Amino acid sequence: MQRVKLSVIIVSYNVCHYLEQCLHSVRRAMIGIQGDVWVVDNASTDGSVPYLKARFPEVHFIANTDNKGFSSANNQAIRQAEGEYVLLLNPDTVVAEDTLRVCLNFLDSHPDVGATGVRMLHPDGRFAPESRRGLPTPFTSFCKMSGLGTLFPNSRVFGRYYMRYLDPEKPNPIEVISGAFNMIRRKALDQIGLLDEDFFMYGEDIDLSYRLLQGGWKNYYLPCLILHYKGESTEKSSYRYVHVFYEAMLIFFNKHYGKRYRLLGQIIRLAVYARALVDMWQRFVQRVRVRLNCPARYEVPGYIRFDFDNTTVKEMLERLHNQPHGKRLWIETFSSTTGKIIRPGEVLDWEGEES
Repeated sequence: MQRVKLSVIIVSYNVCHYLEQCLHSVRRAMIGIQGDVWVVDNASTDGSVPYLKARFPEVHFIANTDNKGFSSANNQAIRQAEGEYVLLLNPDTVVAEDTLRVCLNFLDSHPDVGATGVRMLHPDGRFAPESRRGLPTPFTSFCKMSGLGTLFPNSRVFGRYYMRYLDPEKPNPIEVISGAFNMIRRKALDQIGLLDEDFFMYGEDIDLSYRLLQGGWKNYYLPCLILHYKGESTEKSSYRYVHVFYEAMLIFFNKHYGKRYRLLGQIIRLAVYARALVDMWQRFVQRVRVRLNCPARYEVPGYIRFDFDNTTVKEMLERLHNQPHGKRLWIETFSSTTGKIIRPGEVLDWEGEES
């Protein structure tokens, strides 16, 4: 029996139309790779499990009866999967055809690298800064929350959170790999342990990256492409999202820095709560703007239709990536589950489909 090279693990919650597209891209990217794909569904209510089971019979589905959170759900599949490498992948992503092979080849040829992330694009083609991040040490966190990182984005001192001083076209060692795409060496996971289930959602990728570095492994960024809708795989509704996100930041700080920086920890806690209040206020204002039909500061990206029969994902992503700076190239937005066109900002009304 041939050894499993790569196990792809996707945790899903009520994002059927995004997950369907993600699985199509993964199916193509896995051609020639000995591997398996796992979807852990956290009690979705949109009928996605029966719908997708019929269309992707090669995928292993784990259907939870309650929402176990991102870390716990990933660990469920990691324990059952047998891949030499494990890819943690968000359901609101689309992977280029060569991305998995490039990452596997890099890891095979660099045995000291524990995990690798990739260049993520927003649906309008912009580079996603979370593709490369530094650890949120007390000083780095202060620079981000105080605005110093924004004022000096290319500074190796003040702009370390997003590491914008690194060339996005070249492989580079980084500190934090996004949980949206994180290909990890199984040997490294066996050494440092699985995802910390104290993190229900958010922060677990920072914690995992930190523990890899502490274990003597390197984390790397590779300039191969994926699309990340960012946020479609999670609920970002008002207080709950803000509370979970910033609580995760506090869990990480207390776990790794709390004993050494007790006084600073109190200051960080106050700063985190203050930033959370600002975030909540901004979200409230955005919702009011939408209700009043006023132009917001940003547009809600639509669902990009990838014509898998007549083009490649890589060609589409390169088209997005190479568009003129400041221009928004809207590819037709479409739901293959309903056949409906989805305009930017519209809400998809989909009841699911029983197989």
